[in-house]
Amino acid sequence: MIVVVMGVSGAGKTTIGRALAQALGWPFYDGDDFHPPQNIEKMRQGIPLTDADRLPWLEALHALMHQLLLSGQSAVVACSALKRSYRDLLRRAGPEVRFVYLAADPELIRRRLEARRGHFFDPQLLQSQFEALEAPDAEEALTVAADRSVDALVSEILAALRQP
Repeated sequence: MIVVVMGVSGAGKTTIGRALAQALGWPFYDGDDFHPPQNIEKMRQGIPLTDADRLPWLEALHALMHQLLLSGQSAVVACSALKRSYRDLLRRAGPEVRFVYLAADPELIRRRLEARRGHFFDPQLLQSQFEALEAPDAEEALTVAADRSVDALVSEILAALRQP
């Protein structure tokens, strides 16, 4: 199984993804590590990414996920996956792809981004992320409120993953 932890920048994808992967004993992959250099530079400059910018990044993540599933490996992947079309592309990696959406209000995210250090994402891009976000419904993803503790979120996600 591949669990994709999704949401806007600052929702906690990396933090929750790492903690979830550790709890499951699975490897963790941060989608940010798969962005081409030109995407990182655009985000540093406060320029929102377009669908065309995101496509090679999403294809790289899809390839990783597909290869993991083919080899029988499970993993947790952090990826914004803001639009349904992006999730559809990732879902094509195999039938065992599950999405967990970290839902958060813009004010919480803004405070987190302003406190974050050493990340290439310009907090001015937050509005563009919320504008691009097509929040998944219950059929598409498990939605959890990102304003709770890491332990509470990981416990909720684990419980949901164990349900048939």
